[in-house]
Amino acid sequence: MIGSGEAAKYLAWTLARQGQQVVVIERSLIGGSCPNVACLPSKNVIHTAKVASLAGRFAEFGLATGPPSVDMAGVFRRKRKMIDGLIELHLGQYRASGAQLVMGDAQFTEPRTVQVALNDGGTRWLRGERVFLNVGTRARLPEVPGLAKTSPMTHVEALNLQRVPQHLVILGGGYVGLEFAQAMRRFGSRVTLIHHGAQLLSREDPDVADALLQLMKDEGVDVLLNTGIVKAAGHSGESLQIEVATGDTTRVIAASDILVATGRTPNTNRLGAEKAGVDLDSRGYIRVNEKLETTAPGVWAMGECAGSPQFTHAAFDDFRIVRDNLAGGNRTTRDRLIPYCLFTDPELAHVGLHESEARAKAVPYRLAKILMSTVLRTRTLSETRGFMKALVGDNDRIVGFTAFGAEASELLAAVQTAMLGGMPYTVLRDAIFTHPTVAEGLVFLFASPPRAAFTSG
Repeated sequence: MIGSGEAAKYLAWTLARQGQQVVVIERSLIGGSCPNVACLPSKNVIHTAKVASLAGRFAEFGLATGPPSVDMAGVFRRKRKMIDGLIELHLGQYRASGAQLVMGDAQFTEPRTVQVALNDGGTRWLRGERVFLNVGTRARLPEVPGLAKTSPMTHVEALNLQRVPQHLVILGGGYVGLEFAQAMRRFGSRVTLIHHGAQLLSREDPDVADALLQLMKDEGVDVLLNTGIVKAAGHSGESLQIEVATGDTTRVIAASDILVATGRTPNTNRLGAEKAGVDLDSRGYIRVNEKLETTAPGVWAMGECAGSPQFTHAAFDDFRIVRDNLAGGNRTTRDRLIPYCLFTDPELAHVGLHESEARAKAVPYRLAKILMSTVLRTRTLSETRGFMKALVGDNDRIVGFTAFGAEASELLAAVQTAMLGGMPYTVLRDAIFTHPTVAEGLVFLFASPPRAAFTSG
């Protein structure tokens, strides 16, 4: 295994417990990005920011206290404690399974053979009957004059901040940009978010993008749409001058810090894939078939480096596909129903088709939509912002679902289960959900027959 991310580590532990000799080569992050610098640490910090926001609303909840102050060093310590615990859990799994973990940088020298530059010095050569690649991706830095010289932050450095930036500029209106924009604003930073597109989250429906834009504005984030960065000067963490262009108008933004969140690039540039007969596509991702087999015999690729959706839960399913096929199964990546959640506050959760996708694919649907304020649980929380909507096909099956509101991620699981089971929407409409829960809102979402929204032809 080259890389110890979600797919590789579970496959390593599984095969090792079956008695196979397994070696996992990891450059730096035991367990991959998710427990170290991505999913879990970011959600840890985001939750602290929510606590800070709630503390600032003390009078609304009938509490008498003073305005809270943010100790970013304390935020960092809480996050670091969680990471250290997760690393210990991973090391325990390696010990229990018998899989060997080697810390170093691996490069192919020939098919199914790698040279490992060990982190503690020295070199080791390994040859395997089978090789599994799970090397992940890293933040992509746009080619903007002067930007690289400013030493901009990516999500990795932002999660290690032990101070509150005075004025943080964020490049990119995607998942990472939005989550950090809200969190850092709640910690006390002035935040400017620059996005080249006409709406945030370009793949979402306009009503969702508009709702998120309003959330950012209400939080005090300055959002610049249809805006690109022309050049940058200075040093992030000290003083910056960032020239931006909106149409024919340019201006200079003075800031203290800059965070780049404009996409990802695969960690295949140092792999020596060509020496192993492993083909890459034009963007550097490993070419795989629907069984995650590469162009080289006996070599598989999993997770983001193989072009899989950039979610840990998708990588975990990659592991299950490879595991089952090694045991004689016939699983593929075809037609996977992969949900996702943006962990702003409130959350955005989605599974299946968007309205724009359904229209583009000429998939007829009826629409059910309600405000989250209709769900009484949100009133007990004083968190009534948002809405939920579902796309229902002609056969009464749900083909898409989106929720923007409190505890939206928990709603998602119930709807996805109904979709996987091929159940009609009436099953959720007629279910007896606990009161008061957010899931109870599904009853009211489907209480009235979904109205016709798009008919092909």
